[in-house]
Amino acid sequence: MTDLQSMIRSLLRPEVLALSAYHVPDSSGYVKLDAMENPYSWPDDMVDEWLARLREARPNRYPDPSCGRLKARLREAYGVPEAAGLLMGNGSDEIIQIILMALKGRDATVLAPEPTFVMYRQIASSLGLEFIGVPLRGEDFALDMPAMRAMIETHRPAVIFLAYPNNPTGNLFDSEDIAEILRIAPGLVVVDEAYTAYAGRSFMPRLAEFDNLLVMRTLSKLGLAGLRLGFMAGAKAWIDEFDKIRLPYNINTLTQISTEFALEKRKVLESQVESILRDRQHLYEELARLPGVHVYRSDANFILFRLLRHDADHVFRKLKDAGILIKNLHSSGGRLAGCLRVTVGTPEENQRFLTALAETLAS
Repeated sequence: MTDLQSMIRSLLRPEVLALSAYHVPDSSGYVKLDAMENPYSWPDDMVDEWLARLREARPNRYPDPSCGRLKARLREAYGVPEAAGLLMGNGSDEIIQIILMALKGRDATVLAPEPTFVMYRQIASSLGLEFIGVPLRGEDFALDMPAMRAMIETHRPAVIFLAYPNNPTGNLFDSEDIAEILRIAPGLVVVDEAYTAYAGRSFMPRLAEFDNLLVMRTLSKLGLAGLRLGFMAGAKAWIDEFDKIRLPYNINTLTQISTEFALEKRKVLESQVESILRDRQHLYEELARLPGVHVYRSDANFILFRLLRHDADHVFRKLKDAGILIKNLHSSGGRLAGCLRVTVGTPEENQRFLTALAETLAS
């Protein structure tokens, strides 16, 4: 062991040393169907108007630390109750980190059904917190409520994360199951609604019903992935505490101006969502026709499918060789063995994927 390695091991926490960095593959030159992005750009006239709006930016000055105008736009656009507080984040990842950094004691427990968004476990582990994963039901990826009840009773989690719809499975958990979890949870329940634009369901209207409910959103999946904006709504008493940890000026000037502008033009984004929903149905039907493929219904902008006769790693590599990048979940094992996930792209991108997949399965 070199002196540098010895110094690293002596200074860094073992939880950090044990982690692997979150890997984002190089997508240059590929049909990019791996990251649940909206595939559509803004119309040219909208881009021109946006660029004109950016002339207001003063990069020599710090951004508005409270995001006052942006918060007002978000409340109007997404029906955030007036009494609720809003926490702004550099993507939802930062909000997850803020929540977990605020927990009392290193023995606090974090719980989520799995498979789910990997950053719940990643961030909890990086902070030295115990993470409890409760397996979803194998046949439909629904919540296993007897197991959830038992784990909540045994571990008394400080925070429970519920992705709604869930990533990577795409399904909406039963709303009454979530309501029961809210009633029996000893701590916070964060309902992560990253894909709500494609699901049409939300717990935002129920914030006043549960003191321990926090609703988290991101605009990344709607078409603003490059801006990195997330927000969380909840009782003002909770939000005020979390806001003490939020780093000042975490939402930069360009993101604030651009997001305010996009929300003014949200009919354009909503029209794109409608196109993605139509294409999701077509993609689902075409995948279901392929022999040896089991397709899962999705309420998000991606589709999970399982290969029943073919090696998922081989199919993933063949698609990549054909210039198409999707997500290989087979290596995760467990409930995701044999599974691949494809983002809904443009009709042309979807057809390229379907053609390449059919050829690969037939070879």
